[in-house]
Amino acid sequence: MAQDKLTARMRLNKFLAQAGVSSRRGADLLIQSGRVTINGVAIKKLGISIDEKNDEIRVDGKKVSLPEKFIYLLLNKPKGYLCTVKDSFGRPTVLDLVGKDKKVFPVGRLDLDAEGVLLLTNRGELAYRLTHPKFQVEKTYIVTVKGEINEKILKKFHKGIKLEDGNIAKGEGRILKIERDHSVFELRLREGRKREIKRMCKAVGFSVTNLVRTRFANLTAKNLKRGGWRHLKEKEVKSLKKMIGL
Repeated sequence: MAQDKLTARMRLNKFLAQAGVSSRRGADLLIQSGRVTINGVAIKKLGISIDEKNDEIRVDGKKVSLPEKFIYLLLNKPKGYLCTVKDSFGRPTVLDLVGKDKKVFPVGRLDLDAEGVLLLTNRGELAYRLTHPKFQVEKTYIVTVKGEINEKILKKFHKGIKLEDGNIAKGEGRILKIERDHSVFELRLREGRKREIKRMCKAVGFSVTNLVRTRFANLTAKNLKRGGWRHLKEKEVKSLKKMIGL
């Protein structure tokens, strides 16, 4: 106990997240699979604390350390780019747009055929909190679907749509435009399940033809052309941290 007071202790999964290796959940999977070593010893037990300054942590043999400086980038993602750091098939990723030298990763995801606001950072804890359902961070989308949507459907979204995996997805909708062959509406969500909007629409008989995220937390892509990016302003970072209690 006395030694713990003299050294900086941190949960291993939190350390891996802060180092930008993965989310906390992903870090737990890495640990359980035996891919993480502490001072040369492979461990599989969860809940272990480390001395972040003196212990040597490696993942798949590669040394991991905390970044000297946190980076926060805002990208107006175009279609055709994957929200991942690296693709095994060589397809374009969002890092091709911001520069692979930035050593950041996307917070959450937008599908290959979706576009709009995307945050990238090397701060794992911030990414974890912004994407975890318990923090209820709001995201806003403009959705285009085939056919004529109506208020009755949007009320179903508000009440909750049961997805094919049994999860309930909810969102606040607002109709923007209705044409004979398609409809456009705004949808605000506070969770971020994989392909959630497309699955919600499919559950009520609609197929999504276009999807744009216009807001993520307090961030918008205002004045950013498609494919353009910028560093977050200090006040934007402070606002994000306050929102998630960081």
